[in-house]
Amino acid sequence: MRIGDAAAAAGTTPRALRFYEERGVLPPPPRTASGQREYGPDDVARARVVRELLALGLTVEDLSGVADRIDVLVKNPQRRCGPPDPGVPGSRVADRRLAALDAEIDRLTRLRDRLAQHVDNGPGSSHSSPAAAVSAAAAEAQ
Repeated sequence: MRIGDAAAAAGTTPRALRFYEERGVLPPPPRTASGQREYGPDDVARARVVRELLALGLTVEDLSGVADRIDVLVKNPQRRCGPPDPGVPGSRVADRRLAALDAEIDRLTRLRDRLAQHVDNGPGSSHSSPAAAVSAAAAEAQ
């Protein structure tokens, strides 16, 4: 099938399939005599797994490091991640992504707390910060 049909079957776009191929997440498909990409059912299944992994919060960079192992999930979609094995390249990709997400949540929580400290909490309070003044002006405009 051509790239548009494969993309539709995988729930993505032709541009995304090309991008995954460029980044090494998907192997280059065979080409027709006229140079067009030709996808088969295995290619579509692999693209679906990639989409599912991206939806779980992994990045294309995460997946490019374990691209050779994505077929394991294609063949066994119910497979769960086992404990990390230092001898297996990429076995800690989920742990690293979880740690990065936790760090980002911590950073955003601290940022939110700082902003909340500067928000005007009631009428008549002084505007001790630009954020409080903006909040008060927005409230008055409504």
